[in-house]
Amino acid sequence: MKKALLGLLLFTSFATFAQDDVEENVKHHEVKVNAFNLIIFKSVDFSYEYLIDSESSIGATVLFNLQNQEDRDFEDGPVYAEKFAFTPYYRRYFSSRYAWGFFLEAFGMYSIQEDRDENYIYDPIFDDYEYVYSDETSNSIAFGMAVGGKFVSKKGFLFEVFGGVGRNISTSNNDIGTEFVPRLGATLGWRF
Repeated sequence: MKKALLGLLLFTSFATFAQDDVEENVKHHEVKVNAFNLIIFKSVDFSYEYLIDSESSIGATVLFNLQNQEDRDFEDGPVYAEKFAFTPYYRRYFSSRYAWGFFLEAFGMYSIQEDRDENYIYDPIFDDYEYVYSDETSNSIAFGMAVGGKFVSKKGFLFEVFGGVGRNISTSNNDIGTEFVPRLGATLGWRF
């Protein structure tokens, strides 16, 4: 009986240590770059995400638009009005795997938009009209929702795709700011 009791205690203690090791091996940090925005909108979008537990995480994204104002033209392709955007978010995952699979996201966004209007001004020296681009900007705050999916390899490489929309609740200049803001991405990253 004593041997059986001792064996049960040893098994329980090993099982407890094994569970602690599994919890210690969980990686809680992710860094990502949004390939979608880089290719489509010519903007750099970096993210950091902290995994709180297997079902939830918090993170933040910083976007820098690389397009020159003169290059922005609706006729040439997609235009992204934001010069800069900071987007904190909270995600809830719906999978049995650790922070993997389908998720819902609530986000806030602070952004700075740049006026895309152009005007012709007469230049008397050359007796010609030339384009003059406005340098007017506005700040806005938006809140929204997104849905997506995240897939992580055993070695930590990750791919996620998401899409959503937010509504601006505050704009410093109503002539420039838009009513809705997109939240789109196909990101590549690393969990560590």
